[in-house]
This record gives sequence, C-alpha cells and structure tokens, in this order.
Amino acid sequence: MPVAVSIVVPVRNEADNVAPLISEIAAALDGRWAYEIIYVNDGSTDATGERLAEIMAQRSNLRQLRHAVSSGQSAAVRSGVRAARGAIVATLDGDGQNNPAFLPDLVAAIESGGGRVGLAAGQRVGRKDTGFKKLQSRIANAVRGTILRDGTRDTGCGLKAFPREVFLSMPYFDGLHRFLPALVRREGFAIAYVDVVDRPRHSGVSNYGFFDRLWIGILDLAGVWWLIRRKRPTPTVTEVANVTVVPDVTGVPGATEVK
Repeated sequence: MPVAVSIVVPVRNEADNVAPLISEIAAALDGRWAYEIIYVNDGSTDATGERLAEIMAQRSNLRQLRHAVSSGQSAAVRSGVRAARGAIVATLDGDGQNNPAFLPDLVAAIESGGGRVGLAAGQRVGRKDTGFKKLQSRIANAVRGTILRDGTRDTGCGLKAFPREVFLSMPYFDGLHRFLPALVRREGFAIAYVDVVDRPRHSGVSNYGFFDRLWIGILDLAGVWWLIRRKRPTPTVTEVANVTVVPDVTGVPGATEVK
C-alpha cells in the first residue's frame, strides 16, 4: 500500500526515549493512514542507533537515517523530508515532550485544506520547560512576530505537518524549521493552528538548545526578513501550443497559413 503520511523524528542521543515514542506514534496513527516513521539519527553517540535497529526488526514501517556527524535539527528534518515517501509529512521532537496524540489533528488540517494550507503548526499550552527557557521563548517569539508578522505565537513546537512538496520548495538554511510559518506565508499558503499540550521529556536532557543560539537566531531572522522583502508575485504561466506553418497556396507572395 502506498505511504500517505511520513512521520519525521530528528534525534540525537535519545536512546531511552525511542521505544516509548514509537509506540505512541503507532497508537495515534494505526488504522487511520498508511504511514511510515523516519527517525533521523543526527550523529548520536549513545545507543540510539541500536535501539532503533532492534525496533526496525519488528516494525516494517520504521526507517532510520543516520548523519555521520551531528548536523543540527534543521538538517535532520530536511534529510527526513527528502527521504519521505508520503505526500504529507509530520514532524515531532524525539524527546517525548511532543505528544503524538495530536498528529492526526495536524495531518487532517492539511488534508482538509484543499491545497490552500501549507502548514499545520502545533501551538503549545502548559509548557513544561524551565521558567528561564519559557522567558527566552516569549522574548524570541515576540521579536520574531514583530519583525516577520507571521501571525504565529509559538514557532518552537516540533509538532508540525505540511505537504512534502511545499517544504522542499523552501530556501534551505540552518534554522529553517523555526521560520516555517513566515516562509509558508511568503509562498502564499495559509497556516492552520492546533493547540497541543506540552509534557515533560521522558528522560535525558535537551540536545538542541534554544535558538542554537541567540546570535545565530538573530542572523537567521535578518535573513528571513530579507527573503520576505525580496519576494515577488509568482508569474502565471501557460504553455503555448505548437503551431504548424503551411505553405501559401493563394499565390500571394510571402503569405502563409497557420493552423
């Protein structure tokens, strides 16, 4: 059966979180869509790869991609989307904070969008991060929203869904996943928002820091602002049919008949 939905999970050193999260993804999606789960192992140095290999022996719809060295979350997401077989791709973080129970709502928002919705974005409520990290997030989201006017209060949530071709049409850069709402709007698509409930990670510590960080985030913000400013309307393109030129038979010099 052809794959309809691909779930992409970027991970680095999340060995203890692999099995519980895969079970939750399966519980959320079994019987709804033909789906695959793509774990992108971003240069893990723990037993993440081995745990995935063990589960792959039991689940034919589980795939593992591996980066030889850690390349960052944006690169991991992009690798997963490029390898995806489904027309719709959904993402979530591999630490267990994103609840897979919300995946069906995100995928359904894309399906019901009639081609107009280019992104279904999770918006976290009841975040379980530390007070300092939540303050960082509020400041960053306020600055980003003021400059980019993307209408999104929370771009850091890993729970997202989008048509694969829309994502691959985006200009790629490190940090892309944090600016998807602004870039999707730039391409003329609408965004659907789904409130999702945050929860503590299953185990371990964060491997992808906030905005990776501050100064790189500022540079990315300036770059995305420039891209939006330079956007021009997409031309309407039609293909001109070939015409056949027939030699003139009227006797008028130089005349031809076009059919």
